[in-house]
Amino acid sequence: MLTTNCFRLDGRVALVTGSGRNIGRAIAEAFAAAGARVVVNGHRDQAALDNVVGVIRDRGGEAMSVMADVSDDTAVGRMVSATVERFGSIDIVVSNVGIRKLLPFLEISPEVWDDVLRSNLSASFYLARHAIPHMRAKKHGRIIVISGADGFWGHVSLRAANITAKQGMHGLAKAIAREFGVDAITANTVSPGPIDTARDWSQYVHQPRERIVSEVPLGRYGHVDEIAGACLFLASDAGAYVTGQVVHVNGGHNMY
Repeated sequence: MLTTNCFRLDGRVALVTGSGRNIGRAIAEAFAAAGARVVVNGHRDQAALDNVVGVIRDRGGEAMSVMADVSDDTAVGRMVSATVERFGSIDIVVSNVGIRKLLPFLEISPEVWDDVLRSNLSASFYLARHAIPHMRAKKHGRIIVISGADGFWGHVSLRAANITAKQGMHGLAKAIAREFGVDAITANTVSPGPIDTARDWSQYVHQPRERIVSEVPLGRYGHVDEIAGACLFLASDAGAYVTGQVVHVNGGHNMY
């Protein structure tokens, strides 16, 4: 029988990368509110991480911060080890870090290409590969990658590296879901549509805000909490039978 307790995360430990602001922060706070002990991650702004941890603790939750560059496999390994050392396990990971570059294909240098793939796709791989052994030992795990419309919608120009990385992230989630389902580990993708976040709008000149709003059936940008809600479902027992899937949270902007 489905009850509200199915959405609780009591006793679980969650690590959310890129959680100093925007979508990552909303996910971290939602998980903490549902009872999880949360690890907040970033690699530039310690003050932002401290603020998130402080808010969670003020609300009665447990949290810690770890500064780590998720495009570095060694740094990710240390972060997962620090999580397990502090909280005793790691049950949920959300790969949320990503960078986008608005560039014509022939202007993408190998360095830029590698940077985008490492920060999006490779970061998801590193996080999963270090977390899965701990999840297998408990026969429980939730892996969530935050992709984006770029990876599913064929009408975005000048973002070849990002489109490739985002599609690859969902492919990675499906591969993990297939291989580790026997260990009761699920892996899914959440794909945000137009979400109201603080961002570098110079990378979105091809997508004017007013035009996007006019194309969304719900007539507005989404809120970060609406992405967090999808992640909470997938991380909880309510979403235990969902794996290898993508949840599009886009207000109907694209219907697949």
